[in-house]
Amino acid sequence: MEEKEFWRLIKEAKEQGEQEEQAEWLSELLMERGIEEIVDFEAILQQFMNMSYTSRLWGAAFVLMGGCSDDAFDYFRGWLIGQGEEIFHKVMEDPEFLAEYIDDDHLDEEGFPQNEELISLGLNAYFLIKTGDDDWDDEVHDEYLQALEEKGVNPISEIEFDWEEEDLEELFPALWERFGEDPLPQE
Repeated sequence: MEEKEFWRLIKEAKEQGEQEEQAEWLSELLMERGIEEIVDFEAILQQFMNMSYTSRLWGAAFVLMGGCSDDAFDYFRGWLIGQGEEIFHKVMEDPEFLAEYIDDDHLDEEGFPQNEELISLGLNAYFLIKTGDDDWDDEVHDEYLQALEEKGVNPISEIEFDWEEEDLEELFPALWERFGEDPLPQE
Protein backbone atom coordinates (compact mmCIF):
# COMPACT_ATOMS: atom_id res chain seq x y z
CA MET A 1 0.00 0.00 0.00
CA GLU A 2 1.24 3.46 -0.87
CA GLU A 3 0.49 6.70 0.99
CA LYS A 4 -1.94 7.75 -1.75
CA GLU A 5 -4.00 4.60 -1.14
CA PHE A 6 -3.82 5.11 2.64
CA TRP A 7 -5.25 8.62 2.36
CA ARG A 8 -7.90 7.41 -0.11
CA LEU A 9 -9.02 4.82 2.43
CA ILE A 10 -9.12 7.43 5.21
CA LYS A 11 -11.29 9.64 2.98
CA GLU A 12 -13.64 6.77 2.13
CA ALA A 13 -13.84 5.77 5.78
CA LYS A 14 -14.97 9.29 6.71
CA GLU A 15 -17.93 8.81 4.39
CA GLN A 16 -19.09 5.76 6.40
CA GLY A 17 -20.47 7.73 9.35
CA GLU A 18 -19.22 8.14 12.90
CA GLN A 19 -15.75 7.01 14.00
CA GLU A 20 -16.96 3.59 15.09
CA GLU A 21 -18.50 2.93 11.66
CA GLN A 22 -15.36 4.29 9.98
CA ALA A 23 -13.13 1.93 11.96
CA GLU A 24 -15.44 -1.03 11.34
CA TRP A 25 -15.52 -0.35 7.60
CA LEU A 26 -11.74 0.03 7.40
CA SER A 27 -11.14 -3.05 9.50
CA GLU A 28 -13.43 -5.21 7.36
CA LEU A 29 -11.86 -3.89 4.17
CA LEU A 30 -8.32 -4.54 5.40
CA MET A 31 -9.22 -8.03 6.63
CA GLU A 32 -10.63 -8.83 3.18
CA ARG A 33 -7.33 -7.69 1.66
CA GLY A 34 -5.27 -9.76 4.10
CA ILE A 35 -2.41 -9.59 6.55
CA GLU A 36 0.00 -7.75 4.24
CA GLU A 37 -2.48 -4.90 3.67
CA ILE A 38 -3.18 -4.61 7.40
CA VAL A 39 0.53 -4.34 8.14
CA ASP A 40 1.05 -1.86 5.27
CA PHE A 41 -1.83 0.30 6.49
CA GLU A 42 -0.53 0.22 10.06
CA ALA A 43 3.02 1.05 8.93
CA ILE A 44 1.78 4.17 7.14
CA LEU A 45 -0.49 5.09 10.05
CA GLN A 46 2.48 4.80 12.43
CA GLN A 47 4.57 6.95 10.09
CA PHE A 48 2.01 9.75 10.46
CA MET A 49 1.60 9.10 14.19
CA ASN A 50 5.38 9.51 14.54
CA MET A 51 5.44 12.59 12.32
CA SER A 52 2.77 14.22 14.47
CA TYR A 53 4.50 13.40 17.76
CA THR A 54 5.79 16.93 18.25
CA SER A 55 6.01 19.30 21.17
CA ARG A 56 4.25 22.04 19.20
CA LEU A 57 1.26 19.86 18.29
CA TRP A 58 1.03 18.59 21.86
CA GLY A 59 0.92 22.21 23.04
CA ALA A 60 -1.94 22.93 20.64
CA ALA A 61 -3.84 19.86 21.86
CA PHE A 62 -3.20 20.98 25.45
CA VAL A 63 -4.88 24.33 24.72
CA LEU A 64 -7.79 22.69 22.88
CA MET A 65 -8.60 20.33 25.73
CA GLY A 66 -7.35 22.27 28.73
CA GLY A 67 -4.70 19.59 29.28
CA CYS A 68 -3.54 16.55 27.36
CA SER A 69 -2.26 13.25 28.78
CA ASP A 70 -0.09 10.81 26.82
CA ASP A 71 -3.11 8.70 25.87
CA ALA A 72 -5.22 11.74 24.98
CA PHE A 73 -2.42 12.95 22.69
CA ASP A 74 -2.30 9.55 20.97
CA TYR A 75 -6.08 9.65 20.43
CA PHE A 76 -5.84 13.28 19.29
CA ARG A 77 -3.24 12.36 16.67
CA GLY A 78 -5.47 9.48 15.54
CA TRP A 79 -8.28 11.99 15.19
CA LEU A 80 -6.05 14.34 13.22
CA ILE A 81 -5.02 11.61 10.78
CA GLY A 82 -8.66 10.61 10.49
CA GLN A 83 -9.51 14.13 9.27
CA GLY A 84 -7.69 13.36 6.03
CA GLU A 85 -4.53 14.29 4.21
CA GLU A 86 -5.24 17.98 3.58
CA ILE A 87 -6.24 18.79 7.17
CA PHE A 88 -3.40 16.68 8.61
CA HIS A 89 -0.79 18.59 6.63
CA LYS A 90 -2.38 22.00 7.29
CA VAL A 91 -2.35 21.35 11.03
CA MET A 92 1.18 19.98 10.95
CA GLU A 93 2.28 23.15 9.16
CA ASP A 94 0.36 25.41 11.53
CA PRO A 95 -1.51 23.99 14.55
CA GLU A 96 -3.32 27.33 14.89
CA PHE A 97 -5.41 26.19 11.88
CA LEU A 98 -7.34 24.09 14.41
CA ALA A 99 -8.92 27.29 15.79
CA GLU A 100 -10.83 27.77 12.53
CA TYR A 101 -11.26 24.09 11.64
CA ILE A 102 -12.76 22.61 14.79
CA ASP A 103 -16.52 22.51 15.03
CA ASP A 104 -19.09 19.93 16.09
CA ASP A 105 -19.00 18.27 12.65
CA HIS A 106 -15.31 17.47 13.08
CA LEU A 107 -15.44 16.06 16.61
CA ASP A 108 -16.52 12.65 17.80
CA GLU A 109 -20.06 12.07 19.08
CA GLU A 110 -19.01 13.14 22.59
CA GLY A 111 -17.35 16.36 21.44
CA PHE A 112 -13.76 15.09 21.60
CA PRO A 113 -11.01 15.64 19.03
CA GLN A 114 -9.93 12.04 19.59
CA ASN A 115 -10.07 8.79 17.62
CA GLU A 116 -8.88 5.74 19.54
CA GLU A 117 -10.61 3.40 17.08
CA LEU A 118 -8.37 4.42 14.18
CA ILE A 119 -5.13 3.83 16.04
CA SER A 120 -6.17 0.37 17.23
CA LEU A 121 -7.96 -1.01 14.17
CA GLY A 122 -4.86 -2.51 12.52
CA LEU A 123 -3.92 -4.56 15.56
CA ASN A 124 -7.53 -5.61 16.11
CA ALA A 125 -7.89 -6.69 12.48
CA TYR A 126 -4.61 -8.61 12.73
CA PHE A 127 -5.84 -10.40 15.87
CA LEU A 128 -9.16 -11.25 14.17
CA ILE A 129 -7.41 -12.82 11.19
CA LYS A 130 -4.86 -14.70 13.30
CA THR A 131 -7.06 -15.87 16.20
CA GLY A 132 -10.68 -15.34 15.18
CA ASP A 133 -11.31 -12.65 17.80
CA ASP A 134 -9.73 -9.42 18.97
CA ASP A 135 -8.78 -10.63 22.46
CA TRP A 136 -5.22 -9.82 23.50
CA ASP A 137 -2.62 -12.42 22.59
CA ASP A 138 1.03 -11.71 23.50
CA GLU A 139 2.43 -14.03 20.85
CA VAL A 140 0.32 -12.55 18.04
CA HIS A 141 1.10 -9.03 19.27
CA ASP A 142 4.84 -9.76 19.13
CA GLU A 143 4.41 -11.17 15.62
CA TYR A 144 2.55 -7.98 14.62
CA LEU A 145 5.29 -5.77 16.03
CA GLN A 146 7.91 -7.83 14.18
CA ALA A 147 6.02 -7.40 10.90
CA LEU A 148 5.87 -3.64 11.48
CA GLU A 149 9.56 -3.51 12.34
CA GLU A 150 10.31 -5.28 9.05
CA LYS A 151 8.39 -2.45 7.32
CA GLY A 152 10.67 0.09 9.02
CA VAL A 153 8.32 1.18 11.80
CA ASN A 154 10.35 2.23 14.80
CA PRO A 155 9.15 3.27 18.23
CA ILE A 156 8.98 7.00 18.68
CA SER A 157 11.44 8.70 20.94
CA GLU A 158 10.63 10.93 23.86
CA ILE A 159 9.57 14.53 23.29
CA GLU A 160 11.39 17.39 24.90
CA PHE A 161 8.77 20.04 25.41
CA ASP A 162 9.79 23.47 24.21
CA TRP A 163 6.95 25.14 26.08
CA GLU A 164 5.58 25.54 29.58
CA GLU A 165 1.87 25.78 30.30
CA GLU A 166 2.14 29.52 30.91
CA ASP A 167 3.66 29.96 27.40
CA LEU A 168 0.68 28.50 25.54
CA GLU A 169 -1.40 31.68 25.31
CA GLU A 170 1.46 33.45 23.56
CA LEU A 171 2.42 30.47 21.36
CA PHE A 172 -1.14 29.79 20.19
CA PRO A 173 -3.08 33.10 20.31
CA ALA A 174 -5.93 31.99 18.00
CA LEU A 175 -6.38 28.65 19.79
CA TRP A 176 -6.15 30.36 23.17
CA GLU A 177 -8.75 32.96 22.22
CA ARG A 178 -11.19 30.24 21.20
CA PHE A 179 -10.38 27.43 23.68
CA GLY A 180 -8.13 28.81 26.44
CA GLU A 181 -10.96 29.62 28.81
CA ASP A 182 -13.44 27.09 27.41
CA PRO A 183 -11.53 23.96 26.32
CA LEU A 184 -13.08 20.96 24.63
CA PRO A 185 -13.79 17.97 26.83
CA GLN A 186 -11.28 15.14 26.99
CA GLU A 187 -11.47 11.60 28.23
